[in-house]
Amino acid sequence: MILSMTGFAAVAVELPGVSLAVELRSVNHRYLDLTLKLPDELRAAESSLREVLAAAVKRGKVECRIALNRTAQGTAALAVDPARIGQLAAAASQVTRAVPDAVPLSVNEILRWPGVLAEPTVAPAELAQRAREVVDLALAELAAARHREGAKTAAVLEACCAGIEAQVTRVAPRIPAVHAAYNEKLASRLREAGLDPNEDRLKQELALFATKVDVAEELARLTTHVAEVRRILRQGGSAGKRLDFLAQELHREANTLGSKSVDAEVSQAALELKVLIEQMREQVQNLE
Repeated sequence: MILSMTGFAAVAVELPGVSLAVELRSVNHRYLDLTLKLPDELRAAESSLREVLAAAVKRGKVECRIALNRTAQGTAALAVDPARIGQLAAAASQVTRAVPDAVPLSVNEILRWPGVLAEPTVAPAELAQRAREVVDLALAELAAARHREGAKTAAVLEACCAGIEAQVTRVAPRIPAVHAAYNEKLASRLREAGLDPNEDRLKQELALFATKVDVAEELARLTTHVAEVRRILRQGGSAGKRLDFLAQELHREANTLGSKSVDAEVSQAALELKVLIEQMREQVQNLE
């Protein structure tokens, strides 16, 4: 299955005292453009997290946000450190003896003192490991979203392929009739001018014209390119650049078909082909 470059994923897990949340956003980009936004507690793990993301996503503008938020459970589980309070009380006592008029510490000030409240926490190494696990979960969810978008895009591309084949089928049977009509038209004009349309030189001119307006090669290439597009769609994976190249080749063949046309219906078919191929090119830009 082909992959879209557009996707979103969000995963959160509860750790002792905190919630670890990972959010991934992916949009179209010519190459891989990775932005990683981390809390200070995970700065040391930035390099390894970038490697994980780059290994999973080959193309697109990807933004990864990781947030740490204190949970209500962590707040409720606060515990007072008696040793720290004893140290603070001893220090306050010394200050009171030196400065008898000093205002005593309030309960609020004591609780806000660093180290007085022992909060549930996660060791840095464990936090980095858990962050990587959550990023893996988010990447799996992102891949699923990109697969779903890719399936929708593949359906659109298949419809474009069917449309291109329909136009080729429409044009191919008309080519002999177009040549015959032109030959008859030219011969009629020559007879009106008193010339013999069976002269060798005139036959050479007609043969040269037939070569110039022969679009069999263009029709064959259109059919071949469509078959290759379908093969790539079945193969799946990172197919965006290959499909973009094929769309350019299809557009070139459609242009050549239009420039060689001497028939209104063939010209109309060439125009329809350009519309279909442009739709295809727009969709291909969304693929990894």
